[in-house]
Amino acid sequence: MHINFRLSLLVDMDCRLHLVLIFSCVYLICLSGQQENGFVYNGFDQADLFIDGLAKILPGGLLQLTNATELKMGHAFFKQPFGFDPSSSLSFYTHFVCALVPPKFGAELGHGMAFVVSPSMNFSYALPTQYLGVFNSSTNVTSPSHLLAIELDTVQTVEFHDPEKAHVGIDVNNPISVESALPSYFSDALGKNISIDLLTGEPVQVWVDYDGSLLNVTLAPIEIQKPNRPLISRAINLSEIFQDKMYVGFSGSNGRLTSNQFILGWSFSKSKEFMQSLDLSKLPKAPIPRNEQAPVPREEKNKLLPLLIGLVILLLILVLMVLGGVYWYRRKKYAEVRESWEKEYGPHRYSYKSLYKATNGFVKDALVGKGGFGKVYKGTLPSGKHIAVKRLSHDAEQGMKQFVAEVVMMGNLQHRNLVPLLGYCRRKGELLLVSEYMPNGSLDQYLFCNQNPSLSWLQRISILKDIASALNYLHTGANPAVLHRDIKASNVMLDSEYNGRLGDFGMAKFQDPQANLSATAAVGTIGYMAPELIRTGTSKETDVYAFGVFLLEVTCGRRPFEPELPVQKKYLVKWVCECWKHASLLKTRDPKLGREFVSEEVEMVLKLGLLCTNDVPESRPDMGQVMQYLSRKQPLPDFSPDSPGIGGFMPVSVEASSTIGIPDSSMHVSHSILEGYGR
Repeated sequence: MHINFRLSLLVDMDCRLHLVLIFSCVYLICLSGQQENGFVYNGFDQADLFIDGLAKILPGGLLQLTNATELKMGHAFFKQPFGFDPSSSLSFYTHFVCALVPPKFGAELGHGMAFVVSPSMNFSYALPTQYLGVFNSSTNVTSPSHLLAIELDTVQTVEFHDPEKAHVGIDVNNPISVESALPSYFSDALGKNISIDLLTGEPVQVWVDYDGSLLNVTLAPIEIQKPNRPLISRAINLSEIFQDKMYVGFSGSNGRLTSNQFILGWSFSKSKEFMQSLDLSKLPKAPIPRNEQAPVPREEKNKLLPLLIGLVILLLILVLMVLGGVYWYRRKKYAEVRESWEKEYGPHRYSYKSLYKATNGFVKDALVGKGGFGKVYKGTLPSGKHIAVKRLSHDAEQGMKQFVAEVVMMGNLQHRNLVPLLGYCRRKGELLLVSEYMPNGSLDQYLFCNQNPSLSWLQRISILKDIASALNYLHTGANPAVLHRDIKASNVMLDSEYNGRLGDFGMAKFQDPQANLSATAAVGTIGYMAPELIRTGTSKETDVYAFGVFLLEVTCGRRPFEPELPVQKKYLVKWVCECWKHASLLKTRDPKLGREFVSEEVEMVLKLGLLCTNDVPESRPDMGQVMQYLSRKQPLPDFSPDSPGIGGFMPVSVEASSTIGIPDSSMHVSHSILEGYGR
C-alpha cells in the first residue's frame, strides 16, 4: 500500500514538472517572438544591453553613453541581432529620447552621438572626436562596412562638409553625411519649422522610420507630439547595405570638448504595426547643470533675551503676513490663464503685467474707444512703441485653442496697409488683443463726425487704394487665404500720415485652400452684407461686395443705410444707381468735398462701387481687377444702371446698424480690435 502511494506521488510530480516545462517553453517562444519584432525601454533599469567604453546604466534607469572624460567613447547595443532578409521587404522604426548635457553651465559640447545599425557590436577600430565612436580615418571614403548611423553632432567638421556647429545627418558606411539638416521641428499651428537647440541639455525626441524605400528622421522637444513632416527624408535602398543579421544601438564620443550624453528611453521595431509607444511620463530625468550662485555668507549668531526673541518673532510674523497679503494681491492682480498648448506661441503672448503697466493700469485717461464687445486702451511699451489693447469679455473656453492659433497666424500677416496684430493675453473671463496704435483713429470719424476735419478727395482716393491693396493681399497673398468679413469705414484706421490700414480681424476666418470658401458662417454688418450671404455664407465675393459699399460710403460721405431718410434715399446702393439713371451721378458725392475733386475719378469710383455690389456674385470683379480700375490702369467694363444685377440692393434685414452673425464652431470677435478709437 505504501509503495502504491509513493508511485502515485511520483507520477503526479512528474506530470507537474512536464506542465512547468511546457509553460516555460511557451513563454520563451513568446518572449523570443516579441524581441524578434522589437522592444521598448521606458528607462533602462531592467534592460539587458551590451555596453562598453564610458557607457553605463545609472541608478534610476538612465543610460549614459559618455561623461566629461576627454577623447573617449561609449557604446550601448541591444544584445540580440535582428534579421533583415534582403529578399523580403526591409523596414524598421525607432523612437528614442536623448539629452546632450554640458559638463557645467555654459560650457561647449562635443562631439555628439549616433543611433547605429551595424553587423557587429565590436567598435574597437573606431575613433572618438568627429568619428563619433563609429568610424575611423580609413572610413573617410566609401567602404563596404554595411553600417548606418543617424548622427546628432555638436561640432562642425569642415572636411566632412558639416553645415553648422549642431546638425543632424544620415551616414552610410562613412562619416560624411549623405543628407544633413539643422535641428528643428515642424509646427502645425505656425506652419513653419521651429529650431531646436541641441546644446542646452534639454531632452529631445528622435524618430527614425524606414519603410523599405524612404528613410525619415524627425525631431521634436519632449513636450511636442511627433510632427507631421520629417526633418530629413531620403530615398535609399538599405537592402544593399544591410546584412542578414544587424545590431541596433547607440554610440557616443568626446574630444577635447566633452558632454554627458544620455538616453532616457528607447523603442524599436521592424514593423510599424508592432511598434510600442514610449511612456514619456515614466522616463528618468537627465541632470542639467544650473548657473552657480555665490555662496551666502554665514549670519552671525546673536544671543538675545527671551523678550527680544519674542518681539522679533512677532515682528517676523507680521512682516510675513504683510508680504503674503501683498503677494496674494499682486498675484491676483496680474493673474493669467496659461495652458500647455500655448508654449509654442510664446513670442505672441504678452504678460498681463506688461499690458497693465503700458496702460498705467487701464486708467480712464488711456481709454480711446469703446465698442459693443469691449474697450480699447492706448499703451506704451518700455521700448517706446505705442500699442492699442482691447479688453474682451469671454466665459466659454470652447474654441479658444483654435482662436488663439488664428490670432497668432493673423499676427504673421505682413502688409503695409494692415493694422499689425502683435499678440494676445488671457485672463479668467477676459481676452486681451494687442495691436499697433494708429494715431489718427478710424476713417468713419472723418466722414461722419463734424468735429474732425474733412478729408480731401486726394486723401480719400489714396485710402481706397490702400484698402483695396490690403484686401487683395488677404485674398491672394496670404497663405491660407483670409476673408475679412466686415469691411466698413469704422474698421479702416489711419496712421500718422493718413495712410489707410485695414483692421478688425475679429471676424476674419482663415480658409482651407481645398475647402469651399463660401461655406463659412454668415457674419457682417447690415448694409455691407451681400444678398447671397445668408444663403451661401462668406466668400471672396461677399468681401468684394462690402468693399463696393465702402467705395460708395467714402465717396458719398454717408452710411449705407439711413432709416431717417425718405424711402428713395434710404439705401445708399439703390440711391446712387437711381441718380445715375437720371444723369445726376455726381450729385451723390459728399458735399464736404466742395469743388476740389476730379469729376471723372469720382464718377469712376461710384460706378466701380455699383459694379462690386452686383447682385450676381460671379459678375463682381476680384480685388486684383479692382486695384487696376482704381489706379486707372484698366478701364471699367461697359455697363449701365439698367444692366442685370446693378443697383438691385436688397437689405438682408430691416434691423439697421447692427452686426449680426450665425455662429459656427470657431470663436469670433465681432468688433474691431481698434474700432472707433480717436487720436
